[in-house]
Amino acid sequence: MSYDIFLASSSPRRAELLQQIGISFQRCSADIDEAQLPGELAQDYVCRLATEKARAAHQRIDDKCRPVLGADTIVVLEGTMLGKPKDNEQAGQMLARLSNNWHEVLTAVTVIGEGVGSTETRLEQLCSLTRVHMRELTNDEIIAYGRHEVVLDKAGAYAVQGIAASFIDRIEGSYSGVMGLPLYETSELLKRFGINVLRRN
Repeated sequence: MSYDIFLASSSPRRAELLQQIGISFQRCSADIDEAQLPGELAQDYVCRLATEKARAAHQRIDDKCRPVLGADTIVVLEGTMLGKPKDNEQAGQMLARLSNNWHEVLTAVTVIGEGVGSTETRLEQLCSLTRVHMRELTNDEIIAYGRHEVVLDKAGAYAVQGIAASFIDRIEGSYSGVMGLPLYETSELLKRFGINVLRRN
């Protein structure tokens, strides 16, 4: 089967978003150390992880013509990064902090490859920043949400495309970026590698 890119992610949400814009892909796993470096800023961190994922996958593939896409998403509340919770208790604590607050969701996208008509490997990257406001949540709602959805694999302990959509009263920026793959930035990057979602066979 022919495909457009390699996807260095196991996220079902990123897969759904690529399918939404008609980009076919083959998954290529990219296990990396996601520990934050000392003093590393949030945007630097998310951009570095997206790049390391793409590079790790690129090293594993034989077909260097097709580009590799890596992405990473983090939630930032008042300057503090909220990654994936380690357990349900920490997930509840995160949601309690997000309740009745604005936070930021940063998603970086990195594409590595040669692209159409080129033999030179290059790297391109864009980062999406979206401001999200979550309404005030009761303790009962936080507990109930943890029972209904698996949140341990989600930055900030929520998924905007699920039940948590009912918690979000304002978004300034990219909805798909909050899901984990900003489609505007993604399509712009793919254009640079000769893949245009509107001009394909």
